[in-house]
This record gives sequence, structure tokens and C-alpha cells, in this order.
Amino acid sequence: MSDGHDILRDLADAVRRDGGLLAAAVMDPDPGAEAGLGTLAASGPKAATSPGDLAFVVEAVREGYLLHYAPGRSRVVVTADRDLALLAGDRLYALGLARLAELGALDAVGELTDVIALCAGAHAEGATDLAEAVWEAGAVAVGWGSDPGLEQAKERARTSDPSAAGALRAAARQLAEDVAR
Repeated sequence: MSDGHDILRDLADAVRRDGGLLAAAVMDPDPGAEAGLGTLAASGPKAATSPGDLAFVVEAVREGYLLHYAPGRSRVVVTADRDLALLAGDRLYALGLARLAELGALDAVGELTDVIALCAGAHAEGATDLAEAVWEAGAVAVGWGSDPGLEQAKERARTSDPSAAGALRAAARQLAEDVAR
């Protein structure tokens, strides 16, 4: 599988190929740019047949998230136009989820749609730590699958339980360790 910079470069190239206004806002990612969540998902057993594709998908959706909630942290699309950033974020969500559906990984589509929804709720409450925990758990769920512990932790996030961030991180760690055994 490619390193993080290659994953982001592939994402930038895919957006450029689509053309339009968004293509003009694409930049080459910094050589030190990380694609850690994509790499995490790609290291799980569910990624065995297509780790590069799974890493690309996670990073496309992550880039969409960054454009929605942290446009200054975007690694591929740079724009000062807030409306374009939101549209670009939507396009990247769609790009990632569509590619994942093409791979036939419908469970992973559900996991990433949960990530999108739970992060929207976390940001509405100003809970950025929860949003990052959702992302960590989501990357593990895409690469390893889900389990009851992770589903219970996601339910805590849905109900604004103050322990949700810790529960998500613990459930993700446990899931990855259990499957590795």
C-alpha cells in the first residue's frame, strides 16, 4: 500500500480529473501530510483485498469532513470561499462513499455515514474531542468491522453522554486487539 502522502496525492489527482471549480482549488499535499486514519483502516482484516482503495475512501471522507469543520486543516482542497468549501466537502463525502459502494463494502459505507452524522452532532455541541474519537473508532470499524461494544459507544455519542469519547476510543482499541488475536 502507498504511504500517506501518496494516498492524498491520489485523492488530489482524482478531484482534478473531475474538473470544475473544485479542481481549481486542489493543491498538491505537503510531503509530510498524514493520512493516518486511512492507513489505520487499511491495516485491518477487512482491507486485505484492497487496502489502497480503503485508505483512499477514508481519506476522501476525512477531507470532506475537514472542509466542513476545519477548512484551514484541509490537506488537498484550499479555498477561502466558505460556500465552495462546504460544496467541496459534500463532493468528497460522495466520492468516498461511492467508491466504497463500488467495492461492495456496504457495512463500511454504514460506518462512514455514522462517522459523518456523529461528527455533525459533536460539532453542533462544540465537542471536537468527541468528533476526533468518532473518527478513530470509525477508521477501526471500516478496517475491522463493528461489534456490540463499538455500537454501544456510538449510542453514547448519539445521546451526548460525556463518556462517549473515551468509550469510542476504548471500544476501537479493544476491537482491533480482539481481531488481531
